[in-house]
Amino acid sequence: MDILSMIMTIGGLCLFETISSIDNAIINAQVLSTMGERARKWFLIWGLVFAVFVIRGLLPWVIVWASTPSLGPIGALTATFSNDPKVLEAIETAAPALLMGGGVFLLFLFLHWLFLEKKNFGLCGEPYFMKKGVWFFAIVSIILSIIVWYSLKINYLVAFSAVLGSTAFFITHGFKENAEKSEMDLVQKNMSDLSKIFYLEIIDATFSIDGVIGAFAFTLSVPLIIIGNGLGAFVVRELTIGNIDRIQKYMYLKNGAMYSILFLGLFMIMDGFGHHIPSYLSPMATFLIVGYFFYKSNKELTTPEIDSSCLLKQN
Repeated sequence: MDILSMIMTIGGLCLFETISSIDNAIINAQVLSTMGERARKWFLIWGLVFAVFVIRGLLPWVIVWASTPSLGPIGALTATFSNDPKVLEAIETAAPALLMGGGVFLLFLFLHWLFLEKKNFGLCGEPYFMKKGVWFFAIVSIILSIIVWYSLKINYLVAFSAVLGSTAFFITHGFKENAEKSEMDLVQKNMSDLSKIFYLEIIDATFSIDGVIGAFAFTLSVPLIIIGNGLGAFVVRELTIGNIDRIQKYMYLKNGAMYSILFLGLFMIMDGFGHHIPSYLSPMATFLIVGYFFYKSNKELTTPEIDSSCLLKQN
């Protein structure tokens, strides 16, 4: 990988991590506002270290190690920078299963948002899908069945990985829903600052899974994932400190994050089926999609008289 590709990859990872973590930053800001100054500083400084090196550093390393156990722990960390033919062969063999699982996870994440989650409608077709939310579980079940059927013709591990991706989605979705429902109780109850810090770390770990899995659409290099996602985590902490209200005014940034998740998921599934996707497409798609919805959000701020049929806010 040349320097330009590395810069594009890190930039794409940072942007994707930042945009996909907006919900996490909002929860953090609301809970931190109820904590003492010392506890807030501790979370923003040492919590960042934990978020970068433990969550966004350990998780991708464990995923690569689990998918290619023959490499060992050190080999899994440095595999994509190695010139050893055996290492490259191991990565190439394990990549389809890893990418298929991640792709199914991201695709289901997007479909759940499209069908069931409250949103600012950024595209004209979104209200229609919200009205058909009852079909979400049927649709993802059919999609999973089709993916597994065709994956079995390639490799049973790829098919099993698709099932694991689906399982991971529903497990993490359950934790997320519980975190969001518990947020108000956490703010209102007279809990200690230490309890709130532990709770915020758990929430951060849960929300970071989306970004870590999506990172494999950009690269299989753990060091690059750590750098890109780590920078994104730092930006999210900065947003938490004082810019959440401003970020929330850009009402379609969440849409940008979810549509980039859709494309990343599709890229990963296609790679899992053996169709090589150029490495530059993932960061390019992320920049273009998020850039479009940022422009649309900014336009809405300055000229709000836009077709209301596409911009209805779901309260």
